Amino acid sequence: MSADAVRFEVDGVAVEAAPRAGQCLRTMLRETGRLEVKKGCDAGDCGACSVLLDGEPVHSCLIPAARLDGRSVTTAAGLAPGDDLHPVQEALVEHFGFQCGFCSPGLSVTASTLCADDLDDLDRRLKGNLCRCTGYRPIREAVRASVLGPVRETGVPASAEGASSAPRGVGRSVSPEAARRVVQGREPYTFDIADTPAGPPLVLRVVGSPHAHARILAIDTDAARAVPGVVAVLTPADVPRIRYSTGRHEHREDDPDDTLMLDEVVRHVGQRVVAVVAETAEAADAARRLVRVEYEVLPAVFDPDEARSAGAPLLHPDRTPADRVDDAGRNVIAGLHRETGDTAAALAASAAVVSGTWSTQRVSHAQLETHGSVGWLDDAGRLVIRSSTQVPFLARDEIARLFDLPADRVRVFTARVGGGFGGKQEIFTEDLVALAVLRTGRPVAYEFSRTEQFQRASLRHPMRVSVTLGADADGRLTAMTVDLLSDTGAYGNHSRGVMFHSLAESVALYRCDAVRLDAEVVYTNNVPSGAFRGYGLGQVILGVESAMDMLAEKLGIDPFELRRRNAVGPADATHEHDLVWGSYGFDQCLDLAEAALRRGNGSTAPDGWLVGEGMAAAMIATMAPFGHIAHTTATLRPDGSYLLRTGTVEFGNGTSTVHRQIASSVLGSEHLEVRSADTDAVRHDTGAFASAGITVAGKALHAACFTLADRMRRAAAALTETSPADAVLQPDGSVRTPVRLVGPAELIAAADPAHRDEHGLTADGSELGEQRSLAFNVHAVRVAVDPETGSVRILQSIQSADAGVVLNPAQCRGQVEGGVAQGIGSALYEEVMIDDGGRVMNPVFRTYRVPQSADIPDTEVFFAETDDALGPFGAKSMSESPYNPVAPAIGNAIARALGRRAYEQPFSRDRIWRLAQRDAR
Repeated sequence: MSADAVRFEVDGVAVEAAPRAGQCLRTMLRETGRLEVKKGCDAGDCGACSVLLDGEPVHSCLIPAARLDGRSVTTAAGLAPGDDLHPVQEALVEHFGFQCGFCSPGLSVTASTLCADDLDDLDRRLKGNLCRCTGYRPIREAVRASVLGPVRETGVPASAEGASSAPRGVGRSVSPEAARRVVQGREPYTFDIADTPAGPPLVLRVVGSPHAHARILAIDTDAARAVPGVVAVLTPADVPRIRYSTGRHEHREDDPDDTLMLDEVVRHVGQRVVAVVAETAEAADAARRLVRVEYEVLPAVFDPDEARSAGAPLLHPDRTPADRVDDAGRNVIAGLHRETGDTAAALAASAAVVSGTWSTQRVSHAQLETHGSVGWLDDAGRLVIRSSTQVPFLARDEIARLFDLPADRVRVFTARVGGGFGGKQEIFTEDLVALAVLRTGRPVAYEFSRTEQFQRASLRHPMRVSVTLGADADGRLTAMTVDLLSDTGAYGNHSRGVMFHSLAESVALYRCDAVRLDAEVVYTNNVPSGAFRGYGLGQVILGVESAMDMLAEKLGIDPFELRRRNAVGPADATHEHDLVWGSYGFDQCLDLAEAALRRGNGSTAPDGWLVGEGMAAAMIATMAPFGHIAHTTATLRPDGSYLLRTGTVEFGNGTSTVHRQIASSVLGSEHLEVRSADTDAVRHDTGAFASAGITVAGKALHAACFTLADRMRRAAAALTETSPADAVLQPDGSVRTPVRLVGPAELIAAADPAHRDEHGLTADGSELGEQRSLAFNVHAVRVAVDPETGSVRILQSIQSADAGVVLNPAQCRGQVEGGVAQGIGSALYEEVMIDDGGRVMNPVFRTYRVPQSADIPDTEVFFAETDDALGPFGAKSMSESPYNPVAPAIGNAIARALGRRAYEQPFSRDRIWRLAQRDAR
């Protein structure tokens, strides 16, 4: 044992290691193979790294490794012996207490120490563990159940009625196949690999710009290159001179080509300038600090209105409409100016007119797993990238384009992804990793820190939305105008799509003959914006639904009734040519939410607090426009099991579970293996965004399974000279005919050779996204407002959703609750603050207010009873849309409580206090 070594136990196993100077327990645990300990923040704020230290829960990122001698550490994998689960882990599985699951190992550790005496103060006990996905309700229920449930031995299920991991048919609350591994921390995420197949990866670190706008005059890397262990230092001179967008869509032309991998001009604070590649993180960090960059500081602009004004500094003056930048001379990427009818005349003739301007803030996706990639060259010399991405195929295609490689010479795949919310519909790390791998010939890893996540990834587009509504005396809309200004930041990833989409279903939900839309999205020297849950709809819905509430108040009409009088329905034409009324449940959503609000829930406000009720509605298309494509295969193998191959990504959206349920319903089997999110698995998949997991990939898999079942029946019928109509698939992969049972190997041998591959009898299924349906959500709240402090407490939270046939009720409820929780965060707490020099002021969870368990009430979730003609088994999408009506419902309730309306989001305590003081004066 060296003089610097420490001896300690991890999950009962003796460990001896020599900690490096400044090393924390988290990194030491991972370096000794304990990959169940995750990195979410490395600042003690999120709890993803929680372990027990001598029986007490701690954040391992805060514990110096040098203090471990003689200590005992327990990780999530060691809470129970062997593969058994601790009771709290069992309960998390049974109660669907996770989605992406990145927080679950750390949360399991903390919750394992709780007892009955802690339950009255549960929210405070859990405050050190953040969950971005679930909305906390199932976590709280799981903890209570584990503490108060029947006494049992560790590892033995409390009840046979709990969730099952066996894949069963649609309509049941089937638990994810990976559930047990997730809660133990044994399900791998992007960086949960000790080595790549090509050996341990080098570490990539980035030098970021300290300036919001500057031209690089010189870069001195000599001292950095001299640091022992440094393998490469990459500068703008080393990158392809090909412009691209980090934002990814099925059609790459949807985004402006305005980005270079490393650029001689920096346009926001934190923009990457130099990449350092080294043997260790310490060497890379030391070298990064030694890089010297000489800048010519340029004028910067941070206000979007100023950015489009004459004389403003120009960010991308050389971009043209061919690059999808419409007017670089005004920093305008895209604009929309459209009018139907005569809005001025209609407003003049209206019995009631209301108007207002609302501002929405920057919001971080705050996924607990940050962006990151690991890359290497395989034995055939192909570039392989394992990435935390929602779009492996689109990332693959752009990497191939940038490096002039055939697409089949690049493979991109994912492990389980720790949250996305649209933020991983980008290439923020894959490009630099590819460059470093190709330059060095060695594996390379680049993992964002939490600060990089705020400074170098994208945020929700901040918008200024002005809305004017006119109506007749009965409350029927006569005119609507919307004026939108969107700040895309320094680069235009997703700028055009978010702007156009923001003005789609947000406006089209209501009938109105006179509508004028004016919108522009502009460059500023702020951190870039990008795709975020709702894709722009939430910002505009805030304005439209708030104005609808103002109109209801002015006319003395109930807000639910006002929506009923104006909502579009199946008798109306849809607003886009590819949209169809596959089903309609908005009327039910209104009825369900209103009835629940009228019933109440018994919660009362503290003395002196003011109470108000509010509601808001939202409509969304069930997939992205202009084609969202998925190719899948289903294969019967000789042993009777089935191999399902899809391209979509599992990141807490639950698609891997629902895909098993779809296949089980069609094939009648539970012997299913799913391979997904790998460009080697299937021909193509646009990606896991726009809630496409069921309506696109699920529909494609349904088609593949249906075709495979038909081929199995036909093969059995041919072998037995019977009718395919009389052939019945069996759970073991055989087919029973009136004559005899035909086994899977015999079916495969008898099948058309064109339908066989190396795995067995195969069928393909695809969905091209040529038609889209519409889904609806209504959110209603009762809030209490303390005029003395500005505090807002949600007394009752309700959401009704038109999800079509709900394929997995527990998972779908969880998606709604998670969207509501993120909506509450955006409404009341979260805001990325930018100073007057373009710097992010709160780039850590300590100062960026991700809601904790205490902040999120239970939400009553109700589903409309609809059966969609387009979705598989009648299902619709339901991941993005629950977020959209939450903030306006809360804003409307605050306005009803105070008698004054807030126009700036978030409706934080300081803003609400100032609003309340106007009445006091």
